[in-house]
Amino acid sequence: MERLKKLFYLFLILILLTAFSLFVGRYPSPGVMNPKLLQTDALALKLVMNLRLPRILTSLLLGSVLAGSGLVFQMIFSNPLVEPGFLGVSQGAAFGAAFSIIFFGSSLILIQGSAAFFALSGLALSYFIARRIRYGGWILRLILSGIAISALFSAGLGLMKFAADPMSQLPEITFWLLGGLWSVTWRDFFVILPVSLISLIITFLMRWKLNILNLDDETAYSLGVAPERDRIIFLFTATAATAAVISVSGIVNWVGLIVPHIARRYFRTDTRFSIPAAMMMGALFTLICDTIARTFFSGEIPLGILTSLIGAVLFLVLLTGKQTGVNR
Repeated sequence: MERLKKLFYLFLILILLTAFSLFVGRYPSPGVMNPKLLQTDALALKLVMNLRLPRILTSLLLGSVLAGSGLVFQMIFSNPLVEPGFLGVSQGAAFGAAFSIIFFGSSLILIQGSAAFFALSGLALSYFIARRIRYGGWILRLILSGIAISALFSAGLGLMKFAADPMSQLPEITFWLLGGLWSVTWRDFFVILPVSLISLIITFLMRWKLNILNLDDETAYSLGVAPERDRIIFLFTATAATAAVISVSGIVNWVGLIVPHIARRYFRTDTRFSIPAAMMMGALFTLICDTIARTFFSGEIPLGILTSLIGAVLFLVLLTGKQTGVNR
């Protein structure tokens, strides 16, 4: 009952901050906009409805997907240091974006499509290679193949940077890799919504199985769970949603790494509570970071820089805090 109350309060805070962030920005002056202005200023209404609202909704979706997927990966791999882009997804998306910028130009549609394609290709290649490794358990094989594929895409990204025009293409690649939601529109939001929403729903409905999958396979079988099948479902849905959101946002680090730790700290390791908590905390984290990014300075700070900075600080706080263990 106590954890249900915490989830309710967390949801209430998320709703309130979302509504508040709609009126925070640099128009008509830096600070909080008077809501009554929407009735008299047509430009303010268009700004809120066509720029801020899709951007805010995308930031909520981005945080929910990265944090929820991060907790899924950490539970399945029994490793607190893995994150959603672990199986070659993040590096694949980065390579795809750079590939599109160099060979197909700066079209946002092509960049997003190429990033999503190579991100999913990273997962497919990791799975394909893991099936052909002849030693170790399934989890170990996935980890090894994911490391290898990430290294290959990272090397490919280096080659793309080397081949890029240093005056135009290279700065664009670098800026995309920093992450940001400055160009998000309603079209971008609705493109990533179906995959992300389906993934979040599947993860939420199956979240109790993660508690069992964290046990050994024999125990999981005895409790009526098919470990390999369910792990594939979790990995595919989480990775597909991650590929979708980072194709729009670019590389946004630390959300999928640090937020699951915070969720487990306050909601314990029972995934019936920690999964929805991680999703809402991730949405809050990216919403706050993105609001800071577009508000504090006239020149927008890339979202990936803020999430890395704040995430690293939070990580140090968790490491040096009094409570170093995880409650079960």
